[in-house]
Amino acid sequence: MKKTSAESTPSPSMTPEHKQDLKHEQGGKEQFPISETRFWIQRLSKTGVRALHILGIAGSAGGILYGVERGLWLNWWILAMTTGVIMMSLEISRSKLWVIQLKGVLTFVKLGLLASFFILPQHKPVLFITVLLMSVFVAHGPAGLRHYSIWHRRRIDEKQGKKKRMNG
Repeated sequence: MKKTSAESTPSPSMTPEHKQDLKHEQGGKEQFPISETRFWIQRLSKTGVRALHILGIAGSAGGILYGVERGLWLNWWILAMTTGVIMMSLEISRSKLWVIQLKGVLTFVKLGLLASFFILPQHKPVLFITVLLMSVFVAHGPAGLRHYSIWHRRRIDEKQGKKKRMNG
């Protein structure tokens, strides 16, 4: 089905940030843009999953940090882990580069630290705080940090279109 020009171009009412997000949600592809409605659905869905993830983290934090009975916070933990896997899957499906960029690599490091709860249960609070701090730095750090490839030892990004480009 062919899109009309109104569906394939950003609306004038969109902020520059939303226009950039629209391009990002499309994987940087200008050839096959998505409609503004689809953009908003995708954007709000991703934001909703992220909000549930943060809610799960917040709900489980007290139990982990203060040694509260596991049954009181386990459902929050399950919510955090489930939404985390969903977000990770979405990132990998959008770009395979994610697994070698610092944002992906540090996600795997965070999972390793969380898994070490079983090996070092006495250090859960410190491990949890470390994971939280890593999350903030990766999520809010500059793109040069998030997109840094440990494999290439430089920032790499998706090319605008089908082929991949590596910026040096």
